[in-house]
Amino acid sequence: MKSRYNILMLVLLLAFGSCSFTAKVDNDPDKDKLLIQIVTLALEQLHFQPKELNDDFSQDVYKTYLKRIDPLKRFFLQSDIDEFSKFENEIDDQLKNYDIAFFNLTNERLVQRMEESKAVYKKVLSKPFDFTANEVFNTDYENHEYVKNKKELNERWRQILKFSTISGYDDLITTQKNDTIVSTHGEKKEIKTIKEIEVEARQETLKSLDAYYTDFIDDMQRKDWFSMYINTIVEEFDPHTTYFAPQDKDRFDQQMSGKLEGIGARLQKKMDYIKVVELISGGPAWRGQEIEVGDLIVKVRQKGEKESVSIVGMRIDDAIKLIKGPKGSQVILTMKKVDGTFKDVELTRDLIELEETYAKSSTVIKDDKKFGIINLPKFYIDFEDYSERNAASDVRQEIERLKEENIEGLVLDLRNNGGGSLKTVVDIAGLFIKDGPIVQVKSTNGPKEVLEDTDKSIVWDGPLVIMVNELSASASEILAAAMQDYKRAIIIGSKQTYGKGTVQNVLDLNRMVRQNSHGDLGAIKITRQKFYRVNGGSTQLEGVRSDVVIPDRYSYVDIGERDQDHPLPWDKISPVNYEKWNSYFDYDSTISNSIERMANNNQLKLIEQNAKWIKTQMDNNNFSLNYEDYKKEMESNEKVAKEFDAISKYETNLTFLSLPYETQLFVTDTILKEKRERWHKNLGKDVYVEEALNVLNDLKMSYKINKLAIIKE
Repeated sequence: MKSRYNILMLVLLLAFGSCSFTAKVDNDPDKDKLLIQIVTLALEQLHFQPKELNDDFSQDVYKTYLKRIDPLKRFFLQSDIDEFSKFENEIDDQLKNYDIAFFNLTNERLVQRMEESKAVYKKVLSKPFDFTANEVFNTDYENHEYVKNKKELNERWRQILKFSTISGYDDLITTQKNDTIVSTHGEKKEIKTIKEIEVEARQETLKSLDAYYTDFIDDMQRKDWFSMYINTIVEEFDPHTTYFAPQDKDRFDQQMSGKLEGIGARLQKKMDYIKVVELISGGPAWRGQEIEVGDLIVKVRQKGEKESVSIVGMRIDDAIKLIKGPKGSQVILTMKKVDGTFKDVELTRDLIELEETYAKSSTVIKDDKKFGIINLPKFYIDFEDYSERNAASDVRQEIERLKEENIEGLVLDLRNNGGGSLKTVVDIAGLFIKDGPIVQVKSTNGPKEVLEDTDKSIVWDGPLVIMVNELSASASEILAAAMQDYKRAIIIGSKQTYGKGTVQNVLDLNRMVRQNSHGDLGAIKITRQKFYRVNGGSTQLEGVRSDVVIPDRYSYVDIGERDQDHPLPWDKISPVNYEKWNSYFDYDSTISNSIERMANNNQLKLIEQNAKWIKTQMDNNNFSLNYEDYKKEMESNEKVAKEFDAISKYETNLTFLSLPYETQLFVTDTILKEKRERWHKNLGKDVYVEEALNVLNDLKMSYKINKLAIIKE
């Protein structure tokens, strides 16, 4: 999909690199300086919207990097920050001169302070915590001041560790209450005193911190910290531009190949927490239905081990090492749910089955009418050979199969679909229209490229609904936008989709160096292009706004592109000529009917209330360190959370049936049968699918009425 301009720029860059870079930079063999030189050149020459390296840029990098390496402000003193501050406006100049003095100073001081902190946390945890004292801890670390001296540092650690320990303290008390007091031999179990429980809780926190320092902090090398510094710089350009150190590049390649092993969740570091940002269809987390996007993982315990390890504050790579594991092994994750409650979730690790990321379909009976639904988890493709299995050919095949079942309308479910191949988007859009432009793509200073459907055949010309949510991104947004602009489908879902309207390419940095003696330099994933709708508007930030907005649990949660750091802005270019779908469907009245139905839907009202409550929980940063108050707050949260249990207990009157070819496979493939039964069970509780079918039915009725009216005329 690269234009001639893109190819020329890349050739020029590589040519410049092969002529300019040798094994040394200004007679300095330092690999870090070489990386700075290559990365800054790549950003200046190839990024879609290069940023000027000035004092504003320097200030942002300065602030972000310090926040990244000490998010809880538990290592650096104010005197350290005062010393670092001389670099606040100089990082841009250092980058231009391939100077890493700021990194060297902060890294040396961080290593020193981390080593000193070992004695601090051990001292704090050697003394009892008073859980009867009236004390409140604020977790809005960004607004905390840096401590001025060692006394204040001890107090900062005391509060952090007391906050970390109180949940374990509560677990031990609750477990003792729930345990059977009398053993099988009729002897009474020993009941621990509150004092003994406090000691045990503190010891667990100490063991967890000891393991964290021994296994991870002490293993951190200078190159690991420098990789973090490089990423702070490149992510200043936009949230999807990333530097991959050699080991990270290997992991990225593995993920792109679809060979995933573990719990089946994509994780992201958010301040000091590990956040679930995506569930992989078919994976253990997805199958278990106890983890959802937005949850935080706070502790990890391997099945069979007594102690959990806190991963709060841990590097994401190190946390993943604990969470991942061989197929068949079990892990217990302590989750802080999006609603603020805590829950232990046990998962059996597995290979993430590629088959479950493919398109699948089902018929559904509603009020004696038969409709079809296709779920597309991502826009997959075989880059080596497009004629092999891909999302477009699979969706075409599923539509043909559904047509054989005489469906009266089709739902295409793109919820949680994070994107994929652009070519498959164009081909899938072409299944629903005669021909025409689907998306515009633009590079910096390059001419726009219009990608069109040139196949005049239409595979499905009946009523079409596309379901989306806040996690529908990139390619999903292109398809939804095109169908909306053509007025070919009604888009149902969240207020807007994710809002990622950019394209990234991966550049191997080793190709830019001649006679490199420094070893593998890694790669950079860099934003190169931007998507635009056929009407000229970008999908960046704004995403696609649904025709029918349905509230969901994420309605007030900050998870879109607009909530990331340094996203590219929304803009527009000139539209292209396209012809809207000419049909008898009455979209306006259908949308009005849906809005009226939803206003009277008690299930959706409950979901809306739940979404607002979740928002208040997420905005709360104050937590009592008095155990009685803490317990009351937890019990209150659990009580409110239970009031929303009805959401998951909702049942529709829909009947879902696998297609004949699958039912034949069930005879020998009982696992496939189990997967489809689980999918159908979930769909049967899905109020969004229910409303999508209502909309299809209204479209069908409007078609009949309008066609009949024209015939009478």
